[in-house]
Amino acid sequence: MNFLYNILVFKATILLSIIAFFSKKIKLFVDGRKETFSKIEILKDQKTIWIHAASLGEFEQARPIIEELKKDYNQYKILVTFFSPSGYEVRKNYDLADVICYMPLDSKANAKKFIETVNPKFAIFIKYEFWPNFLNELKKKEIPTILVSGILRKNQIFFKSYGGFMRKSLQAFDHFFVQNQISKELLNSIHFNNVTIAGDTRFDRVSKILEQDNSLDFINQFKDHKYTFVAGSTWKEGEELLVNYINNNATADEKFIIAPHNIKQEAILELQKSINKKTILFSDKTDKNLSEYQVFIIDTIGILTKIYAAADIAYVGGGLKTGLHNILEPATFGIPVIIGNKYDKFNEAVDLVKIGGCISIKNQEEFTSNLVHLKKDENFRKLTGVINKKYIQNNLGATKLIMNYLKDTL
Repeated sequence: MNFLYNILVFKATILLSIIAFFSKKIKLFVDGRKETFSKIEILKDQKTIWIHAASLGEFEQARPIIEELKKDYNQYKILVTFFSPSGYEVRKNYDLADVICYMPLDSKANAKKFIETVNPKFAIFIKYEFWPNFLNELKKKEIPTILVSGILRKNQIFFKSYGGFMRKSLQAFDHFFVQNQISKELLNSIHFNNVTIAGDTRFDRVSKILEQDNSLDFINQFKDHKYTFVAGSTWKEGEELLVNYINNNATADEKFIIAPHNIKQEAILELQKSINKKTILFSDKTDKNLSEYQVFIIDTIGILTKIYAAADIAYVGGGLKTGLHNILEPATFGIPVIIGNKYDKFNEAVDLVKIGGCISIKNQEEFTSNLVHLKKDENFRKLTGVINKKYIQNNLGATKLIMNYLKDTL
């Protein structure tokens, strides 16, 4: 199986290079990796902590750890690697990391060269990043390695009869900090007992959002003290539900802020044209009286968290088709959150749907009826928001557990 895996990595390298000619995202994926080894050269002979995240969501789980490391262990350089362009492109200028780059594809040669160049004093992998050649190289070099905010599922290869080579790669981890009891039991079942249920570090991250100034003057002007619905990280399938509601059900006393995941101009203009209410783009807001508009489309990145602070309720995209985005950010403001029906891989969504802070919908009828109910029933709306706020507060502490562990090593 190990031989077959390495053949697949080799073939993937060639295939991706070809696909890059036809796909902008894959081109970023391929071209970005060409810069990795030149970027990490500056870390030679430095004391470095390497943190690897698949994409943007996993980076948010790494962020509280990075902040604590920079505060208490600033003698170390911080290397952050990403697998996906959607993480790297958004956070490539993150100021608390000394080097940010793509993780090379998991070939034996790449893993050996990368680890020998960086020679990290410590490696931290986030959630479910398991790359056997990199992990085997870390183990060979006896570099302390941990998994943070880990999630394990029964259908993963580690728990299959043919998954021996992947189980062996898990031996690289000195400790697993997992999110739930199921993950702990699964690891125990394959004889890994170095496991702690720590929860998700994102709770610590989002709780700190309340300590900052989340006011945006232009959002306040647009809101104009009216009931406001914020749709964050939306994809086309969710936007269609929202546009239908806005065009056919929205009343004059409610406002809508839409922050699409895809902010390419053609997609933004298509969305704007589909709405029959008075609509303004973020990029066109200068010298406009924003209070006159009913729909505000945010065609920029980096301000969604602050926008959630102005919401009475929120919809978070991705849960209908592509993969649910971060629901903890709106939840921390104590507002109801609506999501799609494909959320089973997200622990926090499973929990919040179960206890009633999050409302799952699968079609237009459910979307519309829930928006109408939440707007009309203020008491229900506030109680639903309180559930979310309490859930965040009850799940703090993962970062402290992990930092206590790191103290003994660093």
